[in-house]
Amino acid sequence: MAASCYHCGAPVEATASWSITLDGQRHPLCCPGCEAVAQAIVGGGLDSYYRFRTALPERPSPTPADEARYQVFDDPGLQDRFVRQDGDTKVATLAVDGITCAACAWLIEHRLNALDGLESCAVNLSQHRLQVRWDPERLSLSRLLAEMAAIGYPSQPYEPDQAQQRLKQQSRQMIRRLIVAAVGMMQVLMFSIPHYVDGGDLSTEFERLFAWLSLALTTPVVLYSAQPFFVGALRNLRTRVLGMDVPVALAIGGAFVASTWSVVSDSGDRYFDSVSMFTFFLLFGRYLESRARTHYGRSGNALASALPSAAVRLDEQGDERVIPASQLVPGDRVRVSPGAQIPADGTLTSGLAQIDESLLTGESLPCLRRQGDTVHAGTLCMDSPIEVMVTRVGDDTRAAGILDLTDRAFAHRPRIARLAEQVAHRFVLNLLVITALVALVWSLIDPSRSLWITLSVLVVTCPCALALATPTALTVAHGRLRRAGVLVTRADALETLAGLDRVVFDKTGTLTRGRMQLAEHRPLSDDEGSANNGEMDAAAKRRHLALAAALETGSEHPIARAFAAWRDASCQASELRNHPGQGVEGVIDGRRWRLGQPRFACLGQPVTELPGAGLWLLLACEGKPQAWFKLDDQPRDDAAETLAALAQRGLAIEILSGDRAVNVGQLARTLGVDQWRGEATPEDKLGHLKARQAQGEKVAMVGDGINDVPVLAGADLAIAMAGASDLTRTRADLVLLGEPLTGIVEAIEVARQTRRIIRQNLSWSVLYNVVALPAAALGFVPPWLAAIGMSLSSLLVIGNALRLRRGRTRPTATPSPVTASPGP
Repeated sequence: MAASCYHCGAPVEATASWSITLDGQRHPLCCPGCEAVAQAIVGGGLDSYYRFRTALPERPSPTPADEARYQVFDDPGLQDRFVRQDGDTKVATLAVDGITCAACAWLIEHRLNALDGLESCAVNLSQHRLQVRWDPERLSLSRLLAEMAAIGYPSQPYEPDQAQQRLKQQSRQMIRRLIVAAVGMMQVLMFSIPHYVDGGDLSTEFERLFAWLSLALTTPVVLYSAQPFFVGALRNLRTRVLGMDVPVALAIGGAFVASTWSVVSDSGDRYFDSVSMFTFFLLFGRYLESRARTHYGRSGNALASALPSAAVRLDEQGDERVIPASQLVPGDRVRVSPGAQIPADGTLTSGLAQIDESLLTGESLPCLRRQGDTVHAGTLCMDSPIEVMVTRVGDDTRAAGILDLTDRAFAHRPRIARLAEQVAHRFVLNLLVITALVALVWSLIDPSRSLWITLSVLVVTCPCALALATPTALTVAHGRLRRAGVLVTRADALETLAGLDRVVFDKTGTLTRGRMQLAEHRPLSDDEGSANNGEMDAAAKRRHLALAAALETGSEHPIARAFAAWRDASCQASELRNHPGQGVEGVIDGRRWRLGQPRFACLGQPVTELPGAGLWLLLACEGKPQAWFKLDDQPRDDAAETLAALAQRGLAIEILSGDRAVNVGQLARTLGVDQWRGEATPEDKLGHLKARQAQGEKVAMVGDGINDVPVLAGADLAIAMAGASDLTRTRADLVLLGEPLTGIVEAIEVARQTRRIIRQNLSWSVLYNVVALPAAALGFVPPWLAAIGMSLSSLLVIGNALRLRRGRTRPTATPSPVTASPGP
């Protein structure tokens, strides 16, 4: 019986020699097309496609191997593993090889954005990732990959483990290049010292010997250590984009060729020491920058790697079966052993457990979770086996949402970063023009000095420091905030955060814990709407609570959680509708019920006074009051401390809430806030923010509910709490991943420090070039000093940016009345 093709299932002829080796086992293939496709799948780290596929793909048409390598990624079965559909567009994250600096990211985005059908693309410089969004009707993924390869950045689907391995390999290769450059530099300098010390009085034999030895030692430095600069320069020229690698390659190549000719012809000056020093210091600067980017951007990879590939599913009899985590669906029961990651979001259905949520929230201590609590994919079960009822899988999990928000932060360059990149690119063109003019002028004045002065100009003014000034600082700042439990989701968020004038807080779930508890239930008589003084009917209480729970079904508001325990399968609501800031309504047993603000519940009719102080909700049927519910919610432990710390930093503090004015006022007095407003609808809140902005203030809004979405969208900066609704998080510029409010103080401090450091870096870069360029053009800077000056300038910028990693800011203010600019 003829064997079947491992890829497409077609019969394989006995004489066929095509095959693929997977997990140490050789599998036959029917044609070179299938072989090319299979090699692309395995080479791209997607060999699990063969283990989990449910159908065989069509046999590929006989195309050249290179073309088939990219066409395979158009296969729907393969795309299921790394491509997600978002409306009419598709989104994928790719791992990119060959990225070395911010100029690479600019080139990739500039080239891809010219493709018809590409909606957006964003390079994550720290993790060498590319997120692309395209219209499949106009553009194919294979075309995208082919375009990336054409400009020198081969790409493949992003797999966290594979990506980490590639980053480690690139780091090891950079270290090897650095070692070769260091050894070559030290030896060449040793042979150059007698020339400088003795003033050129060496004997001819020793001078020629040292020259040949210097050439031999510099050759591997140029051909191996400096290879990335030449590759980058060729890529820039091929794509007609002038990047930093062009002047670097010209300087290294020109000096090496001139020095080699000097040795061969035994005439002229030699610059082997300058070449080796320039290469070493430039590599060292790039290595430090790469280390900083990788280290402070590692959290995204760590979270992606923490998502398990397999899960232990329990059937109805409680038997265990190991399946791919991607096959889990809501409603499945899974068992998680101690030390294992939870494979999906779900509800804990057994006992108590200590869960390590540090990758999600930044909180280092494990959290105690009880039966009925929500647990999340990627978190770690610490002490005992648990069972989880799956509620969300795949892209719907909180971990996937965080990764998506993280990538969203790189979708657009911050304004200051875009400005720095534009200046750097223009500077390269101007530098080449100035260098040509300097070479021409000195060839007329003193031809013997023309070459080394031209090289000095090229080297000393390389815009490396200018290009590194902004992205390095932003990367370190993002990494520090991510570890502190603050996720930045918009590129310009840090810049806006540093210039804030006012922070406006919602009340429920923001300044309070958002864990509403039912404190009191008061049934009302159907005809009078007054308190029932008779003995409370337990059945009526259960009925009222079941009705309220049915109306709150599907809501993510903290109030809904207070009624969750009272849900009854026999009491279901239809036509549910949420009225932001007012309440909810729905149809139960053919009658329309409302729960919320008294006037809303009674269809706008006047209502008797509330039963007492606190948060009271009214349950009404067809406008007739049925029961009062009192809910309690306590302020967060760190609320007063956080507000006082923000006020000490010069920010005006305000509370805007849809809750009753008496409740908002009571909380404001407790927290020491002078400016507050209650019973505000979403429209009122948005109008209030617009009024503040009209006065020239930059306003941040902190909220957590769906009713906060309009005002969050209207604020200069939107901050969402950890427990915020999905819609709120997607509209936010910053997301607090943990419960503490102090992350807001941390974010403001880091943002201000980042702005200060970026300004220092840019100022230094400009000042350095203003001083160094004329000095080099006038012949006062020899090539070796130019190499040291340029390198020290870049190292100074990187070192200054790394100051952002120091410590963690904590509010030190003593809670006191928060007095700010007068409000209405």
